[in-house]
Amino acid sequence: MDEGAAGQRTPRAATRAILNELQQLVTEQRNPRTRDIDLADPETILQWINDEDRLVPDVVRGQIPCIARAVALAERSLRGGGRLVYLGAGTSGRLGVLDASECPPTFGSSPEQVVGIIAGGAEALLRAQERAEDREADAVGALEALGLERRDTLVGITASRRTPYVVAGLRHARRVGAATVFITCNTPPADVEADVVIAAVVGPEVLAGSTRMKSGTAQKLILNMLSTATMIRLGKVYENLMVDLRPTSQKLEERSKGILMQLLDVPYERAVTLLEASQGSVKLALFMGLAHCSAAEGEARLTSAGGVLRRALRKEAP
Repeated sequence: MDEGAAGQRTPRAATRAILNELQQLVTEQRNPRTRDIDLADPETILQWINDEDRLVPDVVRGQIPCIARAVALAERSLRGGGRLVYLGAGTSGRLGVLDASECPPTFGSSPEQVVGIIAGGAEALLRAQERAEDREADAVGALEALGLERRDTLVGITASRRTPYVVAGLRHARRVGAATVFITCNTPPADVEADVVIAAVVGPEVLAGSTRMKSGTAQKLILNMLSTATMIRLGKVYENLMVDLRPTSQKLEERSKGILMQLLDVPYERAVTLLEASQGSVKLALFMGLAHCSAAEGEARLTSAGGVLRRALRKEAP
């Protein structure tokens, strides 16, 4: 019997319910185009994988209106002193942590502004912690430890749509009043509530259930779009150049000088002088060069323009 005396589900019934749910997921279905992949030669295997990967960008493109709404929430949070928080398990969690970790060197953002949380903690980045995705209390605990609040935006990432860790994190975020975004590669369930739902349904994987493939690619594209568009809106970019990057390596130091030389049409030595005067801030150095002003005046005008360089250039000096 699968039902207890009081109508409660037995452990067997509960696990069978999970299997039934999994069997309904697109990401768990068998791909009819790759059923003979185990008989294929290496080149054919790679061609079939590439054929499937090529389907992903068009699916993501169809979600642009939803991604744009997520960008608006993230921008509002970051402008209001809040954070953009990614939450996921397994591949989804690693992609969130990766995107968060790349924001400071790329855009000069504080490491506290974009945060990645993965089920199982830091160890899960290097070694799979498969059971961690089932521990709902861990998600709540991690978000409580972070101090998630109303001015934050939480992005829950799960290919399957059902990951308990992520679903519990979204519920907690809604309880505290934070904005919520749900990224999935399946049709979202009716019982998962979020301010924005991004459903990139890329179809069955090359290998059934291997969501590190097309689903992971879709999630990577979406997270890149979300963080990059948000940072552009926050003024981290001038034209299509990253002007808030942190020169934390020799490569980035030289890239910073190259940006100034290109945009200001000045020699190397002048770029060095401007960067020294701006204490390494490429954006401030660029503004000083374009507006022919001091560092103090440049800082004031950029601040009044919300950090957006083009907006600051259109305004009169304070």
